[in-house]
Amino acid sequence: MTHIGLLLFPQLTVLDLIGPYEVFCRLPDTNVDLIWHTLDTVTTEHGLPLQPTQRCADIAHLDVLCIPGGFGVTPLLNDAPTIDFIRRVGAKSRFVTSVCSGALLLGAAGLLQGRRAATHWASMDMLADFGATPTNERFVHDGPVVTGGGVTAGIDFALYLAAQLQNQDTAEAIQLGIEYNPAPPFDAGHPSHARAALVAAARERMREPQARRRTLVQQAAQAMRPNPLS
Repeated sequence: MTHIGLLLFPQLTVLDLIGPYEVFCRLPDTNVDLIWHTLDTVTTEHGLPLQPTQRCADIAHLDVLCIPGGFGVTPLLNDAPTIDFIRRVGAKSRFVTSVCSGALLLGAAGLLQGRRAATHWASMDMLADFGATPTNERFVHDGPVVTGGGVTAGIDFALYLAAQLQNQDTAEAIQLGIEYNPAPPFDAGHPSHARAALVAAARERMREPQARRRTLVQQAAQAMRPNPLS
């Protein structure tokens, strides 16, 4: 039985969690848990309540550890219990993974040193603080680490990982079953395609929270634990 755990923390971006969760739950012979420090209801970025199924302290081993993103990542960058959990379990996992800015928590745990990694475009340059090589791809597989780009890339990454865990036929069957056949009405999903004015406005909206995140990333990088995957 494959055991997959997704970290469920306050103020995460829901699709970062639910996209991979939907794919992983359809894998045969697979148990999927939502993990946090308590079993109390967690409120996500836009107020959706979700219920953890396991506590961090009760998890000794996972085949796959997945860390979603969102602005809830920022206060966890220097949260010792969370970072220590990621480092402890990640060191033993077959795959250590993230979606969006969840990669920054992998970085703070010392799991990205010397590796190529992806994250949300607005936080891409912060990966270098953790010794990673920022890579502008939908997902990146480097050793036991698989990191996905922003939000919707979590579905792409999860389907890829499904094939790695089992086989391509299974992954394709899941893709067909959830009718993952994206055809967006606009070509504005990444700064490399979106109109310059749109990108500038988005950067301005995120300027202050990203500045706070950058400060905490730098603090986390200074306190970074040694890489247990090297």
